[in-house]
Amino acid sequence: MIENIRLSFQGIWAHKMRSFLTMLGIIIGIAAIISIVSTIKGTNEQIKQNLIGAGNNVTRVQLYRADNSDYPYGMDEGIPQGIPQISSGTLDEIAAMDDVVSASAYTRRNYGYSYYYGNVELSSCPTYGVDNNYFTTCGYSVKRGRMFVPKDFTDFRPVAVIDDNTAKSLFQSEDPIGKTIEYNSIALVVVGVVELDTKFEPVINSEEDYYTYMNNRNAGAVFLPNVIWPTLFAYDEPQELAVRVSYTEAMSKVGKDVAELLNTHCTNETIVYKAENTLEKAKDLQDLSNATNQQLVWIASISLLVGGIGVMNIMLVSVTERTREIGLKKAIGAKKSRILWQFLTEAAVLTSLGGVLGVGAGIGMAELISNVAQTPVAISVPAIFLGVLFSMVIGIIFGLIPSVKAANLNPIDALRHE
Repeated sequence: MIENIRLSFQGIWAHKMRSFLTMLGIIIGIAAIISIVSTIKGTNEQIKQNLIGAGNNVTRVQLYRADNSDYPYGMDEGIPQGIPQISSGTLDEIAAMDDVVSASAYTRRNYGYSYYYGNVELSSCPTYGVDNNYFTTCGYSVKRGRMFVPKDFTDFRPVAVIDDNTAKSLFQSEDPIGKTIEYNSIALVVVGVVELDTKFEPVINSEEDYYTYMNNRNAGAVFLPNVIWPTLFAYDEPQELAVRVSYTEAMSKVGKDVAELLNTHCTNETIVYKAENTLEKAKDLQDLSNATNQQLVWIASISLLVGGIGVMNIMLVSVTERTREIGLKKAIGAKKSRILWQFLTEAAVLTSLGGVLGVGAGIGMAELISNVAQTPVAISVPAIFLGVLFSMVIGIIFGLIPSVKAANLNPIDALRHE
């Protein structure tokens, strides 16, 4: 086998231009497949990241109307009958579930009164009434100041923790720690500034995406101890639940299990808890992306077929050119199998070399597409190995007919060949 491989490289080197042109179809086919698969993989990862967000494996469970599960129950509609507040015992049950790292119940307002600091106004800023476990669950870390402490809850302190966007909007370059902001005529002392541990930058594909994401980023957020929530709003509001899971793929199952547990405590059949199934949305979009791009893979595979035909053609030429050599080898005792394996090896080496060059070209094409079209790519290692292996198989399949022809040559006729 080693001798056959050595002879194959000698033959390829002796006819460099012919060998390269023969490999060109294989190179183009493998390069196209590698670049398409890498783009598909990168796009799928971007789809998942766009929907899941910061990547901190947090799924949220909230109330929906049973007859219209696409829209959450209005936070300003009050707590519906038969929907109890989420108790500490229920939170302990959820925290004990498989794959659950931590859980936190909270209330939220996406709109309402404006926040004021002096003459500066911040409107439409989401406000959260949280327990002290919320920040850990959702992946926030302290940038300045502190988070809430137990006495903030036991003493009903009017304090607030804000995120970095809110700090920039209200305080510009000032240090917000210890400053007082006003909300619905209630003075709140800022004790901390937090930020998400994992930064997430969504892909902006349209003007609508730009304004959607920019508005969300600039709105910021204000977090208050949940015990002072009734001071700001005249009535109780339904709670939501944030659940941090150990790994991304567990989000859907854990969210569903948590919603089922919460619904066992509810007697109102028209309002139900439901988890946001971002992974299912991601999977639907990924399936659509895969279905479209797999067609491109099949189209690219046609060039491999063309390349295989080129290999068969050049091997037939090689058999014709080396007829006397084959006859001489048979005359001195070479068996059919030896001749067969020599030509099969040469075909496999030729296409494998084309496959390796195609992989390099494919990686280069993927990076070029990423830079020019601003689309994400992720190089697929399995696709690289499969590409080289497939090119070798192409060489064996299309080199079989010329190899059989060479092996079946009559030595006397071969020696007489001019």
